[in-house]
Parts: sequence; C-alpha cells; structure tokens
Amino acid sequence: MESCRFCEIIAGRHDADVVLDEEHTVALLDVRPLFPGHTLLMPRRHVETLEDLPDGLLGPLLGTARRLSVAVRTAVDADGTFVAINNKVSQSVPHLHIHIVPRRRHDGLRGFFWPRHDYDDEVHRKRTAVAIKRALESV
Repeated sequence: MESCRFCEIIAGRHDADVVLDEEHTVALLDVRPLFPGHTLLMPRRHVETLEDLPDGLLGPLLGTARRLSVAVRTAVDADGTFVAINNKVSQSVPHLHIHIVPRRRHDGLRGFFWPRHDYDDEVHRKRTAVAIKRALESV
C-alpha cells in the first residue's frame, strides 16, 4: 500500500488536530474546512471506501459520527450539521472518512459549490478542537 496521510496521522507520524481517538475511530479537524469545526472521522483501520468497510466497523463508525455531529454542533454553536462521505470521486485522501460540517441557516452553501472558510488563526483552530473534545465528553 502506498503511504496514506490518514494512516500516518493515526500512527502519530504526522501532526493533526485530533479531537477523538478511540479503539476503532479517529477524528480530526479538516485542514481546509468549509467552516471552523469541520471534522473528519475515519476508521483506524485503513479502508478506502464505504464499500470496503467491514460490517463489524459500520456500527462503531456511524455511532461515532452521530456523537460527533452533536459535539461539533454544540462546540461551535451551529444550527445543525451536514454529514457526508465521498467514495472515490472528490475523495482527496484514499482512506474512508466522514465529513461532519457545522451548518447555520443562510451560511451561503448552495448545492455542492462550497467555498472554504478557514480559521481566523492557529489559536482559533486549537480552541475549536478543544471545544469539540469537551462537547464529546457530554454526548
């Protein structure tokens, strides 16, 4: 297998703003967020697409996605979340990952043309990661 950026992060060989690190899943802030709080959830085990995910990991992955959707919404005081998976097309890293994107009414996202909104600075990014971790504690 070629080097996988997410596998490198999971193994601790590449830095990331990890907000969740559990037995079957890892979640981190997207480096090119649609909005601050945009989180990527992935299985710890390398699988490329949803079709490749073993049945035994489906429950842990989706259960964690549900918890994270609440935590992200709470952490950034959003109205809701958008939860999505790309399979092959638009999948920038060939390691299955679920996007959990905070949404607000009238946030400007239309269809699938979505401009990116970065963090104000590193402090803003770190505070957002901490807020999501704290929100996960109560979900």
